[in-house]
Amino acid sequence: MSENTSNEQNSIPTSKVERSAKFVKTGFKIGGNYIKHYSKKLFNPDMDKSQLNEDNATDIYQSLSELKGSALKVAQMLSMDKNLLPQAYVDKFTQSQYNAPPLSGPLIVQTFKKYFGKTPDQIYDKFNIRSTNAASIGQVHQAELNGKKLAVKIQYPGVGDSISSDLKLVKPFAFRMLGMSEKELDIYMREVEERLLEETDYELEVRRSIEFSIACKNLNNVVFPGYYPDLSSKRIITMDWLDGLHLKEFLATDPSQELRDQIGQALWDFYNYQQHELRAVHADPHPGNFLITPDGKLGCIDFGCIKVMPDDFYYPFFSLTSTGLFNNREETIKAFRKLEMILPNDTPAQIEFYYTMFKQMITLFAKPYITDSFDFGKKEFFDDLFGFGEKVAKMPEFKQARGVKHFIYVNRTNFGLYNILHELQANVNTATYKPHVEEIIQ
Repeated sequence: MSENTSNEQNSIPTSKVERSAKFVKTGFKIGGNYIKHYSKKLFNPDMDKSQLNEDNATDIYQSLSELKGSALKVAQMLSMDKNLLPQAYVDKFTQSQYNAPPLSGPLIVQTFKKYFGKTPDQIYDKFNIRSTNAASIGQVHQAELNGKKLAVKIQYPGVGDSISSDLKLVKPFAFRMLGMSEKELDIYMREVEERLLEETDYELEVRRSIEFSIACKNLNNVVFPGYYPDLSSKRIITMDWLDGLHLKEFLATDPSQELRDQIGQALWDFYNYQQHELRAVHADPHPGNFLITPDGKLGCIDFGCIKVMPDDFYYPFFSLTSTGLFNNREETIKAFRKLEMILPNDTPAQIEFYYTMFKQMITLFAKPYITDSFDFGKKEFFDDLFGFGEKVAKMPEFKQARGVKHFIYVNRTNFGLYNILHELQANVNTATYKPHVEEIIQ
């Protein structure tokens, strides 16, 4: 992995006042962009919003990159939901998956002194003060100890303490970009806040990383780093260094179809084993969390975000994706009610509408599950999937919140997995880990 040579950041706003001021300043910039756009539109009524979206995306990303933390993490998540945002936002926010501006050396040393009472050089035999990767919540440095190459992940100052206040500040931007109803946005933000509070607790991440790497150790072509609790803290994680390439770098090597399929199979097994055997899943499937090792294995290097699936969500949802339940209209509607996709006060006309729309949506989503193999290189499947998503996003009927909160991360996980498999153009055996849905809803 190449060293991060982006412009380093020498300070980071940590107080609510400093962070709030940054959001206000960005809001003024966006307001200026709108004034500029509508002034030009007076003289050119046919002008679209592409330049406005480009300007807004640039200003928002620049601000979030300097703030880091939960606000930048939300941008990263939205960049993966390709049918939610204009392309300009997707392109800009995708940068946070790999390379946000890193923090400078003195801030790194300060973090070590706070949590260990020592500088990095007093802990490791070697420590590279320049980061190799910087993302939304932390950045990674290379180190050595007793001849072992290590990766040291360091959380940005103030990130864990500013989640709630940051999400309140980012809410108006999200409201404008997503066009969700306020109720739906509140559900989204609450679920995101719960996961981010867990994700910024690095002691919890170390425990989960060890648990999940042990639970998944028998999966073919999947490898994990070892973790070092004694060299970790609430804001610092020390693990083995895994050599490898991120997805974009891997694809640039023009790998064979056989190797693409091997990595794709490893990803499918990794996610579906967790969903169906552990009922808890690595819910952050962006490419920055994986490496392809020189011997063609999938290296999983981040377990910060885990989504537990309760039975009252798992059974009705996966029985819809992998059984003949759709053949029974009454039972399907019963499942939709359990999942709050159809609500108690819906009229008969609304019930019929949502039954029809959700049935189409899940039928599309479930295609890989209902066959024993699936070619994720098929453009038509993704055209249909995202085309339907865009169509639904524009419908006024979907401005009202629909679905239990568990959909937010489970959908994100599965669509994120589909997107990576599509980039790999992988052909996958999808019969390896099937849903356990014997207990079909009575």
